[in-house]
This record gives sequence, structure tokens and C-alpha cells, in this order.
Amino acid sequence: MPAAIAQPALLLRAGDDVAIAARDIAAGETIQPFGVTARNAIPFGHKIAVKALGAGSQVHRLGLPIGFATCAVAPGDHVHTHNLGFEPSQAEHRIGTRLSNATSLAADDIPTFQGYRRADGKAGSRNYVGVLTSVNCSSLVARMIADHFRNPDVMAAYPQVDGVIALTHKSGCSVAEGGRSMGMLRRTLGGYARHPNFCGILLVGLGCEDNQIASLMDDEGLAEGPLLRTLVMQEQGGTRASIRAGISAVEEMLAIAGQARREAVSASELMVGLQCGGSDSFSGITANPALGVAVDRLVACGGTAILSETPEIYGAESLLLERAVSQDIGERLIGLLAWWEEHTRNEPAGLDNNPSPGNKAGGLTTILEKSLGAVAKGGTTNLNDVIAYADEPVTRGLVFMDSPGFDPVSATGQVAGGANLICFTTGRGSCFGCRPAPSLKLATNTPMFERMRDDMDINCGGILDGSETLDEAGERIFHAMLATASGAPTRSELLGYGEDEFAPWHVNAWL
Repeated sequence: MPAAIAQPALLLRAGDDVAIAARDIAAGETIQPFGVTARNAIPFGHKIAVKALGAGSQVHRLGLPIGFATCAVAPGDHVHTHNLGFEPSQAEHRIGTRLSNATSLAADDIPTFQGYRRADGKAGSRNYVGVLTSVNCSSLVARMIADHFRNPDVMAAYPQVDGVIALTHKSGCSVAEGGRSMGMLRRTLGGYARHPNFCGILLVGLGCEDNQIASLMDDEGLAEGPLLRTLVMQEQGGTRASIRAGISAVEEMLAIAGQARREAVSASELMVGLQCGGSDSFSGITANPALGVAVDRLVACGGTAILSETPEIYGAESLLLERAVSQDIGERLIGLLAWWEEHTRNEPAGLDNNPSPGNKAGGLTTILEKSLGAVAKGGTTNLNDVIAYADEPVTRGLVFMDSPGFDPVSATGQVAGGANLICFTTGRGSCFGCRPAPSLKLATNTPMFERMRDDMDINCGGILDGSETLDEAGERIFHAMLATASGAPTRSELLGYGEDEFAPWHVNAWL
């Protein structure tokens, strides 16, 4: 990126076939330094052809193909859905060819955040008591229990507690024992039950569901105790009796949670989930690579970053494969992409059903183009592991977790894996939270940031106008991570987001 953006359109890499409009461009306007005249109006963030392209020619952005011209394209043409078509990924699958030799910081140089040290040694960035459900049928009871504690007068006795939250879902029955969906649901609930941002958990079931609490506890190695309680409605005596019993159990856990205090914790214990939603053409130019700089800084501290949304690396997987530290890790990533190709085969547009209408309005045309920006969130360090949905990483550094390209489902898996913070980039203005993990919202462009100040935490639009470099923005994001992990509230937390967005992934024949 140049130090300042003076020209109306950006050529991201020498040899690219298209440039990106840095502002609205009028038809007939001559675009410098390319010397082409806009043949159509080009909206902010959209693509303009800088060379002639024959029908069937590949179109390149950032040096990689993002599709093919469906008709002849002249210099100055608007390039978008009307003349740019999708083609299967052409990415090269060379594993471990560009490994990073970045060094880690010395222990004395690693910064700290103020976190909660739990009995199992993990560090949390928040101090909640959670009410989880084994099945949809116990959702009302869980919400009524949590609602009792939304009264500020009730919680005034527990100033060290961030709240009591209910995380409910739509599954737990008509799910086969031993099946993939049951395994993912139990891993997700088990991961939340162990999450360091929770001091205590109440797990509420109905009693006759497929996802029996006893089986869940056994599969996930969970044991009931003062800070992990269970309640079965059919055994308790029904709805009202269960609500009363649940409130009593939470009150006992709050007495313990209220004694927790923050202490200095090494940044090496931060685990950050990386998300992008409501993306636009600038996501891959500003917020995503700036977040990647912050991720490189976190990894140098010994921390962990989880990149997810498997369909949204399709076409750009080479950028991860070349950084995979082993052949096995690279092949596992290739295997996930092959599964997703088959999984989406009967969809009307296959994998190219993503990007969404909002993404396209922001200038993104194909999933291949969107993926280039999505991968940038992962920075430049090595890919140290590839894990299943809701699995806890067993190695630090950059890790890839399989998940759909739907933010609530993907972030739910990351938090189940232990992410104690989410960083979420957006160009269109996604409104999102993910309790118990705070979610930092990073805006890709200044107009949207100004329009949605109540929802955005950080503006990365200065990278476009030259008032900030990628490195400067990345450093600012990294320090915001530490401040947020230390208790600074995010915009989404202040607005109350984060409970409805709990969405375990289901791949189930019966739903």
C-alpha cells in the first residue's frame, strides 16, 4: 500500500487486471495513473478494468485469479457480477514452501493483560456465570433463570461479575448418538462449560432428549461440582420448579464468582478468534491485513489465533498451505476444502453462493475474491495446526478451525475451542457479539465507521487515506486486544449483543 492514497483507484499488485475504486468514479472520468477512462460509473470499492480482457480470460486481483471474464472487457469497464464469472479454485497446493522464520519475544518483553486465573490454570478475559441447555426444550427455563439476574439491584452485590447469561440452541433431539452433529454439539457445550470466561455453569436439560446430560458429561470429561451444576426439568418437577432451583444454584455460584479478581497475565495466554462479516472490497486492503499484523504480534508473544470459515479460504488456500509446518497439516486443510466442495455440490451456486448480496454491493464478486481478503486476517506466520469444529487447539500460534462461513456458527466454534477474545472485521457494518468472549469490531472504511459509530470499536479506514500504515493500525489493534482482555467493554457488549449469536454447527439428516 502507498503511504497516501491520492489516486482514485488502487492497483493492488503489478500485473493485476483490475484496480479498486478508492471513491465513487463518474463515467467518463480518466483514471490516473492507469490512463484509462471509466466507461461506466464505478461505485466506491468496486473494480475497474485496467487492460483489455477477452471472453474466458482469467481476471486477477492481488496476483491471483478471482474468476473469468464472461464477455469481452475493455479498459475502463466496471468489472462485477455482469461480466465476471466463478471458476473452481486454481490455487496451487504446495505445502510448506514459504515458512516464516519470525522469532518469538523474550519472556521479559511479552506484555500482559489483567485477566482471571481459573483453577485449571487457564486465563479468562471476563467473569460470567452461564446457563447452558442440552436441548431446545429447556431454553425457556434457561432464559428465565438468567433474566432474574438482569436486574441491576440483584447484581449490585457482585460487582466483579460481568453477568449471568443464557446460551440456548435449537438442537439436542433428533440427533443420532455417535453422529457428527451430536459430536459437534457436545464438543461445543463442553468447550463452553470449560471456558475460562465463565466462573460457573448451570446445565439445564429436559430429561427425555437424545442429548442426555449424563452422556454429554461423560463424553466431555465433565464432573459436577460447586461451579458446574446440572438440572433436569422432568426430575425437578417442571418449569416453575426448575426456574426456582436454577436461580438458587446460580446464586450459590455467584457468591464464588464475586470473589474473583483480575491479575497480570501474559499475552501468551490470549486466544483470539478471527472473524470477518459483512465484508467489502476494502476488507482485504485495510482491516483484514491490519488484523493480520496484530496476529503476527500476538503469535510472537506466544499467543494463539484461530482462523476459520473454510468456504472463505477457497481459492486462496495456497496462502495458508505454503505456510503449513508439516505435510500432514497441509493435507488436512486440502481435505477440508474437498469436503466443502462436495457438501455444496447441490447448492444452486455451489461454493460461490458466498459472497452475500451485501458483500457484492461492497464490491466483492466471487468467493475467490472474498477469500483473498479473508485469509489476510491470519497474518504471515506459520500455520501450526488444522482442527475440527469446536476442538481446543493443542498448539499455539496460528491454527485453522473448520467451520461454515456463517459468523455466529463459526465464532461459536472458536469460543468453544477456548478463544477468550474475538476480533471481527466488517466493511458493510455487521452488528455482532459473542458472549462470553468480548468481540472487537474493526471497520474497513471511514464512511461506514462514521455512520455506525455505536457498533464499531476501531476504524481502519485511515489506511486508505494514508493517515495510518498497516503496521500502525495492527499495533493499535494489538493494544486494543490487551485492553479489551483486561476488561475494557466493547461496543457490542455495551449494546447487549452476544447471547442470541450462540449457534452450534449442525450437519444432520433429521433437521
